[in-house]
Amino acid sequence: MSSRTVRTFTDPDQYAASIRGTEARLTVTGRGKFFASLARIELRDLWMQRLSDNLPRITQFSNFTNRAVFAFRTRPGPTVLLNGAELPSSAIAPVGAADSAVTRSRGDCSVSTMSLPVGTIASFAPAIAGRDLPSLHGALALTPQSLALTRLKHLHAAAIALAEDAPVVLINPEAARGLEQALIEALVDSLGGGEVHEETAALRHHSAIMRRFHRTIEQHLGQPLYIPELCVEIGASARTLRVCCQEQLGMSPKRYLLVRRMHMARQALRESSPRETTVTEIATRFGFWQFGRFAGEYKTLFEETPSATLARVVE
Repeated sequence: MSSRTVRTFTDPDQYAASIRGTEARLTVTGRGKFFASLARIELRDLWMQRLSDNLPRITQFSNFTNRAVFAFRTRPGPTVLLNGAELPSSAIAPVGAADSAVTRSRGDCSVSTMSLPVGTIASFAPAIAGRDLPSLHGALALTPQSLALTRLKHLHAAAIALAEDAPVVLINPEAARGLEQALIEALVDSLGGGEVHEETAALRHHSAIMRRFHRTIEQHLGQPLYIPELCVEIGASARTLRVCCQEQLGMSPKRYLLVRRMHMARQALRESSPRETTVTEIATRFGFWQFGRFAGEYKTLFEETPSATLARVVE
């Protein structure tokens, strides 16, 4: 039985929670009003999504649910980086081939994903391509033959259009089965004739440090963290951590932690009542003590004051 979901979001946390096949945590790093859309189709074995968002952001993916996940750019636009390396429009990224992944966009971005149970795609490959797929363990991206990738993108776009405009087609079992088989064939064709690009030793080392960095952050959700504490926990010097964060996150670890705390404060403000708490109480909870600076940074990032966020709860 197939299913479909088409939604829009103004809350980054709700958007991240709706991404299937993995746990996603999203930190918006650009200024402005956030807007995102998600379209998803789940067929018998194949899941597919189109994820679009309008602001620069960092997304950490972890705990892939026993599925092989592949991602590609849906349309040209600002740079998208995967684990610190650019993901061009001509490539497919096996983001589920590792334990975790970090993507960074520099602006309006649209990415599509396809996923299958681990082992399923390998069992299809000999029948469709006449050979086994190349090993993607440790691969950063794969560049397919141009025609194969074009066909895959066209089929993916057509399927998403059905989810948005003609979902009744997906309810028909034979139509859904035919669509799924065509998409799996196109994916295998793209993966089977491509050039595999692997991480360099330096990038692997930096990715390992960043995995520890994000793991430590996950273990202290809801708490402010500071550089000296982080360096001790992850076993890296401040200079090395700064290089890794600049490479993968596009900012210093100190700036990333500040933005992260700002988002935690915003979430707390949105979930609180002005009758029961104050902006000052929430700001201090997340380690802010210069309240004028907090209010200025907050307004710059979210285009509204902290008090306006808190007041909107009772509107």
